Amino acid sequence: MGGGGSEVGNLPVFDLGAFLDKCITNGGEPDEELKKQCVELAQCLKDTSALVVRDPRCPSHDNATFLNMLEKYYAQPLEVKKPDERPHFHYQVGVTPEGVEVPRCSMDPACLKEIEEQAEENKATVPKGADPKWRFMHRVGPRPTETKFKELNAEPVYPKDFPEWEDTMTMWGKKMLQALEVVAEMAAIGLGLDRKAFVDKMKNAPHLLAPTGSDLAKYTDVGTVFAGYHYDLNFLTIHGKSRYPGLFIWLRDGTKTPVKMPEGCLLLQAGKQLEWLTGGEIMAGMHEVIISDKTKEAAAKAKEDGRSLWRVSSTVFGHIASDATLEPLGRFSNEETCKKYRKCCAGEQVQEELDTIKLKPNGLA
Repeated sequence: MGGGGSEVGNLPVFDLGAFLDKCITNGGEPDEELKKQCVELAQCLKDTSALVVRDPRCPSHDNATFLNMLEKYYAQPLEVKKPDERPHFHYQVGVTPEGVEVPRCSMDPACLKEIEEQAEENKATVPKGADPKWRFMHRVGPRPTETKFKELNAEPVYPKDFPEWEDTMTMWGKKMLQALEVVAEMAAIGLGLDRKAFVDKMKNAPHLLAPTGSDLAKYTDVGTVFAGYHYDLNFLTIHGKSRYPGLFIWLRDGTKTPVKMPEGCLLLQAGKQLEWLTGGEIMAGMHEVIISDKTKEAAAKAKEDGRSLWRVSSTVFGHIASDATLEPLGRFSNEETCKKYRKCCAGEQVQEELDTIKLKPNGLA
């Protein structure tokens, strides 16, 4: 998921360079100016569940290298991609074909009621059935040597005929995860928590580079839903810029806005695990991917230019470690929040969510 264009609503762009230089590269503590930036960053997440950042380690040409490879992969015939499926691992590694992922909202009466009550200009498209998009899940970073959730920490899949696959996926996945970790530190500071409150829980987590592929040659109607209205189950999601628009996000005040990212920027969205750890202070951001008029225009131009008609997202799901505890932290812990966000292992929460969205086969642990 990602957009094309010049802005994401009216969200400010946070440059991570100064914090990166002082606090990560040189191991220092943030000064007052950086603390102020951290507070503003956390406030943006509270207000919008979204964030636009610039990280000097994530140049546009690296994103382009990644997108080029994935366009070639998704363009292959079905029978070539089929061996890369791993349904017995809940599709948490390898490829997920179109028609498998089911938006949670389509089976959740409360979510459907929420859409029904949205103002017309902010209304989501009601999800019906499984999403017609592909996705490839590739693990990023080390996995734990001991875990109760082995199926969430499976070995990666390497498609044949792509000798550059491992290097390209690792390169882009690692860079985006590093940017996400800096945001996690800055957000913790801005929220009044220990600087390492989030990142310590992210060590050896089942982070995933998870690009989607949507076939704009096969699906051409405006309003076609590639990813139905949903939130992400993980901690933070980070997106590079896609070559096609179509991603819409909902700000905390209920405003629906198309994502049109500045060149060289990254979009982050709060996931359910961040909502859990902050007792709802930051809410998981709702979003959908559809064919809009602008998507159709971009596809027509791409066809004219002889470019790929696969809409590929550049997405990393940053997770809390499967065996780490999810519960409201620090000042966010009180009787009300602890009742709403029960104490549990992150792996349990993920498995429950995967079961709901039909990625976890019945009867599998």
